[in-house]
Amino acid sequence: MKPDFIGPEAEAHLDWVQLTEALEAGHRLPRAEVADSFLYRGADTLLTRSAWISGLGIAVKAAAIVPGNAAQGLGTVQGAVNLLSDRTGMLEAVVDFALVTKWKTAGDSLLAARRLARPDAREILICGAGKVAASMVAAYRAGFPGARITIWNRTAATAEALAAATGTRAEADLETALGRAEIVATTTMATQPWLRGDWIQPGTHLDLIGAYRPDMREVDDTALTRARIFCDARATTVHHIGEFRDPIARGVMAEADIIADFYDIAAGRFARTSRDEITICKNGGGAHLDLITAQYILQMWRAAR
Repeated sequence: MKPDFIGPEAEAHLDWVQLTEALEAGHRLPRAEVADSFLYRGADTLLTRSAWISGLGIAVKAAAIVPGNAAQGLGTVQGAVNLLSDRTGMLEAVVDFALVTKWKTAGDSLLAARRLARPDAREILICGAGKVAASMVAAYRAGFPGARITIWNRTAATAEALAAATGTRAEADLETALGRAEIVATTTMATQPWLRGDWIQPGTHLDLIGAYRPDMREVDDTALTRARIFCDARATTVHHIGEFRDPIARGVMAEADIIADFYDIAAGRFARTSRDEITICKNGGGAHLDLITAQYILQMWRAAR
């Protein structure tokens, strides 16, 4: 069978809530085998992320990060996700890198919010105003229909521009915005904590998305000590991302304080237990999440043809 080549046009056939259900189902299969590799040439990087889930398939996600592309009007990250048959290893599809990354990242946090936020949450705050923030607007609208979404960004004009483009509202004062919020998504590139835990209201759920390196954090120690803590995948967050690595190293929290990840959904541990508790979920990603998302995209693409 000839492999499918799937580009951005497949987005018209995708559904955010369906994706969260696919992500949940993928975590009920045998635990994924995952591996990352890095190659370097000066300022350029080749990142390869691989995952194999028995019963689902194999994914190899290759990303070339070329900072010099910006001067030529090209994106600095280019790549593709190769999907291979679980049974034969034959190439089944090549899926657009940006499409998989967008849906995986926002779908990951939407799954966490659907499990950990109050079901009646109607006030959502998105911090940051880039591409991830825009995709979170779409994801939250699907998962929490009727909710009011507010955008905050350090640069108020950028927040206002995204709000105008997405039909949401902008808020210039972070403390005021947090005083109303029941769900908060952080999508910034910060290296130092900027969200103060003493501003967070009881019952709030936080999706932490932005930090992805050991030297990056978005929330302060107080936020972590006030909350019940979760993550999408312990293997990709605990020792690799500053949001956990830094406070664990200083004794602010322990690895054992992370209550559950997506592999604990089936056992019922990835859940809110009271109306007033604060919950935090760190979105760290991982090749297995790319695999599940890409397989979902392939299934929807084939069903639409």
